Amino acid sequence: MLHKAESATTRRDFSWSRPTIVIVILAALALISVACFMTLGARGNWSFIIPFRGRKLLGLLLVAYSIAVSTVLFQTVTNNRILTPSIMGFDALYILVQTAIVFFLGPQMLVLINPYAQFGIEVALMMGFSWLLFHWLFLSGNRSLHLLVLVGIVFGIFFRSLSNFMQRLLDPNAFQVLQDTFFASFSTIDPTLLGVASATIGVVTLVLFRLGHTFDVLSLGRETAINLGVEYKRTVVTILVLVAILVSVSTALVGPITFFGLLVASLAHGLIGESRHRHILPAAVLLGVIALVGGQTLFERVFEFDTALSIIVEFLGGLVFIILILRGAAR
Repeated sequence: MLHKAESATTRRDFSWSRPTIVIVILAALALISVACFMTLGARGNWSFIIPFRGRKLLGLLLVAYSIAVSTVLFQTVTNNRILTPSIMGFDALYILVQTAIVFFLGPQMLVLINPYAQFGIEVALMMGFSWLLFHWLFLSGNRSLHLLVLVGIVFGIFFRSLSNFMQRLLDPNAFQVLQDTFFASFSTIDPTLLGVASATIGVVTLVLFRLGHTFDVLSLGRETAINLGVEYKRTVVTILVLVAILVSVSTALVGPITFFGLLVASLAHGLIGESRHRHILPAAVLLGVIALVGGQTLFERVFEFDTALSIIVEFLGGLVFIILILRGAAR
């Protein structure tokens, strides 16, 4: 009897929980996606293929990580499962910047401008906008976080309206060149920007790691977090700034993405079955890797489609958004 009890205890000690099993399966699928991306259809010299595809793979991994982490954390601080950082107007601001470059400097500047300068301008403008928004609405008074989100939506509408006004005044050929920047492109990531993007995301990750113990508490709501000893305002503003940096970097790398974060975050919550961030965050990142790397592999190497992966991803994300609204998932 004692031996059977010890055996049962041993089995319980080595049993895996549902979140652990899900993360292991997702990690295996992500590794398979990476391996297929690097090897399928490879012909020629491996010394050229590996660096060439490796740079592209690194870009996809950075975008998947940035969007997944920023969306999950934004939903945590807003306490709402149907919101994404793009609702704050970052995508609209990116399109406004691209439109202004073509409107004032000509379409050729999209090609001639130094990629580091363009990357820096886009990230700086998006970061400056987010900081002014956070400081005005959240730090200088006792305004609610929901008002911050609503003002972000209004600014997004304003940016889109201003962009549409300038686009209507453009030459048709210039507008055609500009239109390519309206959609995210995962196949044309500038490899020269990967170094600065990796360093930026690495610094953000270190800061988020130090704040990791507050994520689960913040998800319980403002009053509960304050009662449990969290410096709510400072912590939320720090997280929002870091989210803005991640969104700015990913948008500057591939272009605007609206619903991809919502897609991977919703799937992560559904598969994990709980809200602890130590499980949700890695699951969302792995789902992002599977979607981007696996999807890009299928589109480029298997089906040889010319359709942009972002169109399919945004379509699926939009469906998830509609389903969440119909199910009353907003909290």
